[in-house]
Parts: sequence; C-alpha cells; structure tokens
Amino acid sequence: MIIAGNLKCNHTRASFQNYAMALNDGLRDICHNFTLLDNIQNFNSNKANFNSIIVFPPSVAFVEASACKYFSQGAQNFYPCDSGSFTGEVGANMLDEFGVNVVLIGHSERRGLGENDELIKAKFNFAKQKGYKIIFCVGEDDITYMNASAKEFLSDELSGIDLNYEKLIIAYEPIFAIGTGVSAKTQYIAEILEYLRSLSNAPLLYGGSVNCQNINEISSLKHCDGVLVGSASWDVQNFINLINIATKDQK
Repeated sequence: MIIAGNLKCNHTRASFQNYAMALNDGLRDICHNFTLLDNIQNFNSNKANFNSIIVFPPSVAFVEASACKYFSQGAQNFYPCDSGSFTGEVGANMLDEFGVNVVLIGHSERRGLGENDELIKAKFNFAKQKGYKIIFCVGEDDITYMNASAKEFLSDELSGIDLNYEKLIIAYEPIFAIGTGVSAKTQYIAEILEYLRSLSNAPLLYGGSVNCQNINEISSLKHCDGVLVGSASWDVQNFINLINIATKDQK
C-alpha cells in the first residue's frame, strides 16, 4: 500500500523537522516492512508486502534526505527546469539538494491556480526525463460528476502523458470531495478506479477526505493501491494513527 500525505501550505522547516522525527519513530514502532518508494517498479509484483509512505511538505520545509529514514519526501510543486530565470519557482537542482525524486503533478489546486494542460504535460515530460517518481492527479468537479461524464473527463486529463511510464502513480481525487470532509461513495470510487485500471497498470490511489474512519473501507477496494491524504496528514500523530489502521493486518 502507498500512503501519501500532502501537507499543502502547512508546516515550517522547524515544525517539519519535528514532524519527520515523530513520523520515523511512529513507523518504526508500527512494523518493519516500510520501504522507500525507490522500489516502485516492484510494487505490482509484491503488493502484499509493499508499504511505502510519502510526505509532501512545502518546499521551504524540506529536510535533509538523511532525516527521511522510513518515508520518502516529495515535492508538491516544481517548474520543468534545472534552474534559470523563473522567479518564484522551484527547479530540479533545488530538489536534488534534498534528495527529492518524487513529485506531485496535476493536483486540482494547482490547476485551479492556472496550471493548464500544456504546463502539466511539460512537467510530466521533464520529470520522466529526470527519472522521478510521479504522482499524477486527476479528478472531476461536481458538475461533471452530476452530468455522469467523469470517465471522459478523466480520459482527457490523462491524454498526452505516458501511461506506461514505470514510475507513474495515478491519484484519483474528485474535486467535490477534497477538503469537504465527505469522501465520494465507495461504489463510485470503485467504478472510477476500475476504469482507470483499464487505461494503465500504474498503482492507483484515492484522495478526497480520507481519514481514520474511512481508510479501511477505501483501501480495501479492488483496484485501490493506496491513498493520497490531505488534512488528515497535517498532524503527524493523526497521520501515524491512519497508517497504523491501514497496515495493521499486514504486520
């Protein structure tokens, strides 16, 4: 199972250093079969014994790679460049300094801030060139959902990217469930994940108001390989509790 926590615009470097230490301690105490995402190519052949934790802090809060003993540190955002005249952006050289090789692309909140398909595809191609692990986010809004045209919408969001990239993970995050506290119905999640599985063999995550109360029901769905957690990951102890619930049968 892949469990990713998106801290969004929360935590300073000082508070994330404490977070990282607490998370390492918590994962060590839960069990000993957590693996870093570097082995993602082995995921499909070893799902039963594959547990990987990823945390996406703000870029200003990155910790040294040595501080990430039992989890991988990822980038919420980056610009498709090594460095250059791109005011306010984060380039690959900055990620490399902290050993970051997992990136989030296409999150609805980034799309909402103006990232169009052209930029998103440029990010994907750059990350693929760098050999990064990519969590590529897709998800429909409530109007698309009510019009029963989600599958066509998701297909469009995935068009133009390499769905066979061996380091790709697809995260399905329906916009109408993000930050609302109410997850999509499990039957609907299962239907969408089955459709996404027909398009790609990449691991599939669900995101959208995942919490300690619904993690087991969601993660038990046939094509669900893990979750992308938002606010339930911001407090490290709550995130540890969620991970413990999700992996307790695998000890």
